[in-house]
Amino acid sequence: MLELIRAKVERGERILVDEAVWLHEHADDAALRGLSAKVRARFSPPDQATYLIMAIVNTTNVCVAKCDYCAFYVLPKQPGGYLLTVDELKARVDKLLGFGGTVVGFNGGFNPDVRLEEFEVIFRELRQSYGDRLEFYGLTIAEFMYACKVSKVPYLEGARRLKAAGLRWITGGGAEVLADAFRKRHSPLKYRVDDFYDAQRAVIEAGVGSTATMVIGFDETLDERMEHLSRLRTFQDSVGGALTSFLCWTYKPYHTSLGGKELDTQAYLRWLAISRIFLDNIAHIRTSVLTKNADALIGLAYGADDFDLPTEDEVTEKAGATISLDFERLLDAARVQGFTPIHREPWPVRGATA
Repeated sequence: MLELIRAKVERGERILVDEAVWLHEHADDAALRGLSAKVRARFSPPDQATYLIMAIVNTTNVCVAKCDYCAFYVLPKQPGGYLLTVDELKARVDKLLGFGGTVVGFNGGFNPDVRLEEFEVIFRELRQSYGDRLEFYGLTIAEFMYACKVSKVPYLEGARRLKAAGLRWITGGGAEVLADAFRKRHSPLKYRVDDFYDAQRAVIEAGVGSTATMVIGFDETLDERMEHLSRLRTFQDSVGGALTSFLCWTYKPYHTSLGGKELDTQAYLRWLAISRIFLDNIAHIRTSVLTKNADALIGLAYGADDFDLPTEDEVTEKAGATISLDFERLLDAARVQGFTPIHREPWPVRGATA
């Protein structure tokens, strides 16, 4: 089977789900590194890796989704809830600029007191204040869906309104594992997979950029993981390759009601490689320094070509993630793997249709 798969990869052909499962179950690390490197080389120079410095600023910790894998949220009216003002958000942006950052990702929770109009105000003011000095990855698809629902606004109209307010990106965050059986077990109040992709399609149709994400290391089955990758690849075909990147990270189990044990680094690296081999229509595979620290840079030898140097993210920090601002040490971890790290500008929106 390995030689069959290798031959397909050499010819630039797409591998099947059962072939990806075989790789997961039977291929050794050397084979996964070799195959993923061949696919990576279609999109990126083999001896280079790009990165950016970014912050994930959490706008609110109030959320009604009650996902059992989250250590971050508080319910409405519970002590400790917050909603940052525009001035507080600007202070976080200014802090990132001090680190040389170029991207701010905003996310929070399903806060019933925050409607689409509030997000329009936020992003309009941020764009007016900062112009093109940096890019805003405002909201995740999951938060965008909730904001549209509580505002009684169709997805396409919501995306167009946010774009008019100056927002250019709504990330694929909130995906975790895109399999309805998984979602029923752990986040039944969140959304169904079809609904997620309906919202993401509307975002792309509105001319707003988006990305793909995945979180592994809960109790998901291999079938559920492969359902996620398979549906994602099909969706990417259907939107003409509009999703710029795929970021995979690991569940942090600390202080969550789900609990469990954190996925080890080698299992994460192997999944990065399988994702790179399988997702032949997504240009960039990103490895997660946020959840794996310097070990994430080993992922550059397992098919990843891009990474963040994060300065903050309360969501993952609450669940046990640690953040290092020693950027040179992290970049050295990439160099040790044989890659020259290159600080990049934010990618342009792909596949804009409006």
